[in-house]
Amino acid sequence: MKPSGIEMSEVSVRFDTPDGAVHAVESVTEHVPDGSFVSVVGPSGCGKSTLLAVISGLQRPSSGAVAIGGKTVTGPDPSIGVVFQEDSTLPWRTVEDNVRFAMQCNGVGKGEQRSRAREAIELVGLAGFENAYPTTLSGGMRQRVALARTLAVEPEVVLMDEPFAALDQQTRIFLGAEVRRIWERTGQTVVFVTHDLSEAILLSQQVWVMSYRPGRILEVVGVDLPAQRDPAIVSSHEFNELHNRIWSVLQAESMRGFQQQEAARA
Repeated sequence: MKPSGIEMSEVSVRFDTPDGAVHAVESVTEHVPDGSFVSVVGPSGCGKSTLLAVISGLQRPSSGAVAIGGKTVTGPDPSIGVVFQEDSTLPWRTVEDNVRFAMQCNGVGKGEQRSRAREAIELVGLAGFENAYPTTLSGGMRQRVALARTLAVEPEVVLMDEPFAALDQQTRIFLGAEVRRIWERTGQTVVFVTHDLSEAILLSQQVWVMSYRPGRILEVVGVDLPAQRDPAIVSSHEFNELHNRIWSVLQAESMRGFQQQEAARA
């Protein structure tokens, strides 16, 4: 049987700096099941984004390996889509041309580019804005363009690095619900990095809690909530129990990180 999902085996990342080696990630061995939605939370500087970069092939691990569908990740691959925190739209291109950009780089034919771009634009709720330029769109709409560009390549895996961090809370909730709806429709494997615990619980099937640097996976929390989730579920007893469980671990790690940083400054 063909291996599925994302396999991380003893993944560690070390950066050499003028002040010495920084151990960003250490000995992460985890499995993301095929077609699942996993969120990663942890203190600032714990290595969440570094781990995501390793999965994407944008960062080589110092040791260990990542495999997707049984194939070892050795560099960027069209089967792995990434949505970053920063606004990555090209202001001189229309929405449709922005969405077509990655496909152009991958050598997809023009007819298929247009067809897949239109489908992705409709999927993220931007139908009717195909000819608009990013400067005329809100921040939330520009993030939809970035998501559509990633989806149009039809990746097996979608990695999202705090894509809503710069948005207001109301827009975050709305776009989060859209991302979950898209995931339910496409069945892609999603790994989502966030600082927002409520966002992580609301979107995910599992929440991974990382330690302060060097980043390790301290706990994998299964989110046993209904598949169809309304944002109102955040007021439920079950949601608050999950939130409190994750926060108790995260709070201790955040305090440990703060104390280490203060000690280093002393």
